[in-house]
Amino acid sequence: MRMVRLAACGAGLWLLGVASPTLGAAQAVPGLQHRDRVRLAESIRLVKELRPGLWPGWERTRLSVLLVTESAEFLIGHSQPSAGFSSVGYDTLLKRPVWTRPRQFPPTLLATFPAVGGMPTIVLGTAENTGKSATGWVLTLLHEHFHQWQYSLPDYYAGVTRLGLAHGDTTGQWMLEYRFPYDSAPVQQAVRGLATAIGKALDAAPSEGAGRLRAVVDARDMLRGRLTAADYRYFEFQLWQEGVARFIEYAASGAAAELEKPAAAFQRLSDYEPYSAAAAGARRRLRRELEHLELGRERRVAFYSLGAAIALLLEETRPDWKQAYESRPFALPELLTAGR
Repeated sequence: MRMVRLAACGAGLWLLGVASPTLGAAQAVPGLQHRDRVRLAESIRLVKELRPGLWPGWERTRLSVLLVTESAEFLIGHSQPSAGFSSVGYDTLLKRPVWTRPRQFPPTLLATFPAVGGMPTIVLGTAENTGKSATGWVLTLLHEHFHQWQYSLPDYYAGVTRLGLAHGDTTGQWMLEYRFPYDSAPVQQAVRGLATAIGKALDAAPSEGAGRLRAVVDARDMLRGRLTAADYRYFEFQLWQEGVARFIEYAASGAAAELEKPAAAFQRLSDYEPYSAAAAGARRRLRRELEHLELGRERRVAFYSLGAAIALLLEETRPDWKQAYESRPFALPELLTAGR
């Protein structure tokens, strides 16, 4: 995720009521390949079918996507295309109008920010340019769509400001470039301790209940004691925002495996992987990431697996955690003990 600027705005999937050519014209536009349309169609299917069961209220968030190819960008589901876009027409596979303009963003980008019309928009390159399989690309799009939901929360932007971490930066780059003490040996040790405790808690039997959390809470408090108040707020913020978006990928892969199989065109893609295999692989990777976490090497990316693992633990131990997540923003680790 990359935030370019903090602008209070909604997210967007509005079906534009325009008279436009049909699918044939959309296919003829240079750069919009059939395989990209197939992946987008599968993403739209999962967004529609999975959101109500994965997260309360997420289904009210509108989806808008800017697909970045080598030479052009294609805007799908946006209510306010900015100057420079021209209509491609209505794509009957996507069931959405499509707009295009010459490429402006890197074709390797995977991000959500107010890229078009001041509205949070998913901006992502193709599966080939981002190094992802078709299935992984679709799940990443859901990760980014969850960011659109986060940004739509009424107090999100004001709450981010109250964190007091920007130090005058109005571009949002501080979210990526904050000077967290990644190279501090005591902090690294405490982060490894937290990762180990979370891993053991996830492996413990569900019947152990609150006892599964005791070592995690102790490790959390040990880390907090080695950070300044501002550094800990940054840590909490990253777990809340990026960690839970990563959790959404895991949860979506498992839920998608329970749905009807994807369209035949998606399954025929050479880089297709069944969702059941993707879910199993994601859980194995998370365990490896926790076991081998190196803060000094991974930097901010280490927070993705830590936050996702905490979310998985909350999913197993605290039924109301998603409601608490929204009412207590930017404080994911505190949900391990809050309300108990």
